[in-house]
Amino acid sequence: MRQIVLDTETTGLEVRQGHRLIEIACVEMIERRPSGRNYQTYLNPQRAIDEGARQVTGIEDEFLLDKPLFADVVEEFLAFIDGAELIIHNASFDIGFLDAELARAGAHLGRIGDRCSVLDTLAMARERYPGQRNSLDALCKRLGVDNSHRDLHGGLIDAQLLADVYLAMTSGQVALDLGFDAAAEQDSKAAIGPIVLTRRPRVRLADAQELAAHESRLDALDKSAAGGSLWRREPVEAGTVA
Repeated sequence: MRQIVLDTETTGLEVRQGHRLIEIACVEMIERRPSGRNYQTYLNPQRAIDEGARQVTGIEDEFLLDKPLFADVVEEFLAFIDGAELIIHNASFDIGFLDAELARAGAHLGRIGDRCSVLDTLAMARERYPGQRNSLDALCKRLGVDNSHRDLHGGLIDAQLLADVYLAMTSGQVALDLGFDAAAEQDSKAAIGPIVLTRRPRVRLADAQELAAHESRLDALDKSAAGGSLWRREPVEAGTVA
């Protein structure tokens, strides 16, 4: 599965008041693992940035004067996201701005929904943690994702943090995304025939760095799972009810 974690920054909050995109950032994941391919661009919005947006992003009007228009990068952007599942926090906000920019660039470009499916992590978090704060910062804290380097809102930083948050929220679903085909495996075994071991398999023990990473992951699971992570619970003896 190809997924794109996407974040945007804008001149203001209301697309219906003519506010525009000033940054688009995307992080690609393949089979739930970052591929190393990112897409990021600043945009000239052809209008002033609201003071509130300026304070949140730290982006000044002068910085954007020599940046490309959305119409200049739209083909490159669409080629990067085409056919992927988009993972977005508060997706209606970002999709609203992207669709408005596409409409300005040309009706033939269609809408984001014509090219991609969309998963809203805000809706996912509200379902999982009802009655709690579910901003990106709040989720980072709850799930043990380090966001200490996030002083201001920035598209690429936020997309990378959201990727970590999404993976932490869905860590129990890893097996669903591995493309496992039981029937194909059975066919493969039948074709290969029985496997006979002629020597004892080598057992590789985790080193200190791997054990530390494992403990850190369990710490994060303890914070997000009611009653602590399954891996640190005492085993249930036979004949007892958990």
